[in-house]
Amino acid sequence: GEATVPGRVDVKERVYRTVTEQASATLIGVPRGDVKVDVIEHHRGLSVRIATPLPIPDLDDTVAISQSVPVLERARQLQEQLQRDLSGVLGRDVTRITLTITGATIPERRRVR
Repeated sequence: GEATVPGRVDVKERVYRTVTEQASATLIGVPRGDVKVDVIEHHRGLSVRIATPLPIPDLDDTVAISQSVPVLERARQLQEQLQRDLSGVLGRDVTRITLTITGATIPERRRVR
C-alpha cells in the first residue's frame, strides 16, 4: 500500500466518511449530525461502522406502531440497503456494515398548511 506521513489527513478517507454519513442519515431518516461513521479500507474493499439513533413512531400513534417493522428486522434491512447503496456511491465493495443503534428518535410531524 501507500506510505502515510504521520499527522497527514488522507482526503480519500474523509470523503468516504462524509459521503457515508450523508447517505446513511438520508436512508435512516435522521440528521447527519446524529450519525457517527468509521470507514476502514482494506484490500477486499471497505468496512463501515455506523452508530445512529433509529426513528420510531410516536408512542401515542398506535396505528403507526402496529404497522412498523420490529427494530432488529429494520436494522438488518438497513444494513443490507446501506451495503448496496454505499458500494454504488463509493465505487468500492463494502464488505461489512456494522450498525449500532444508539437510541430512538421520533421524527417531527410536518404540518400541512
